[in-house]
Amino acid sequence: MNTRTLQRAIEAIPTSDGAGVKLRRSLGQTAWARLDPFLMLDHFSTENPDDYIAGFPAHPHRGFETVTYMLDGHLRHEDHLGHTGDLKSGGVQWMTAGRGIVHSEMPQQEQGRMRGFQLWINLPAKEKMKPAGYRDIQADEIPVATLPGGGRVKVIAGTLVQDGRATPGPIQGLSTDPLYFDVELPAGATFAHAVPAGYHAFVYPFEGSLEIGPEGSRRLLKTHSAGVLSDGDSVELTGGPDGSRVILLAGRPLLEPIVQYGPFVMNTREEIEQAIRDYQSGALTAH
Repeated sequence: MNTRTLQRAIEAIPTSDGAGVKLRRSLGQTAWARLDPFLMLDHFSTENPDDYIAGFPAHPHRGFETVTYMLDGHLRHEDHLGHTGDLKSGGVQWMTAGRGIVHSEMPQQEQGRMRGFQLWINLPAKEKMKPAGYRDIQADEIPVATLPGGGRVKVIAGTLVQDGRATPGPIQGLSTDPLYFDVELPAGATFAHAVPAGYHAFVYPFEGSLEIGPEGSRRLLKTHSAGVLSDGDSVELTGGPDGSRVILLAGRPLLEPIVQYGPFVMNTREEIEQAIRDYQSGALTAH
């Protein structure tokens, strides 16, 4: 077994998006802070409605998938295809922009805590112009497994395998074969899991700190930093002194050129220019 180690840490930086929603961005803060196929990870967390109330009004996407995981709060999704969805605490919205979608995500609360993540996952060139799609996954559709040494794992994408038992998440069969776990560990408790060699993987602790790697060579990763892992066939995570809650992500890299212009992610500059023209002319949503 070749256990992955912490290769580098990308500290999340404060920024804003949408109509001024305050958040922390780790992956995607620069073109060099990506981890193929993952383009961006935003973490929003506040109890101040001024930080989120303006939401994310209607905006376009093309060429990738957006995954919104709501830890606490309530957002409403609407798009030009007529999809609507209520994203509530513990739920996930998995949207494939494909050839084009215009959607909004607006808060359905005027006070209280709003906390969650938005992840961008690239699509391979052959799928960038496929029809857009949307899936609303409620909290009770996401399995939760208890760990023998304490703690638990929510399985959003991919399959958790513990002691020969498989727990599949609701998202399966995508080209990038994503693994998306929400792992909660008490102090000193360890979670180990297989991740295919060659896949890119990272972790993001959003509560407490985390130790990464096998006993004897563990490295500490502090809260609000994306920890990019070395190659290997497994991961081993240990809860820090105050315990830890972390998202673990892994996926098959596409190894294709990436050209991004705001909400459009394609393979060439010409395709980006076409996306802009299509959006301006209305052709992006004419399907």
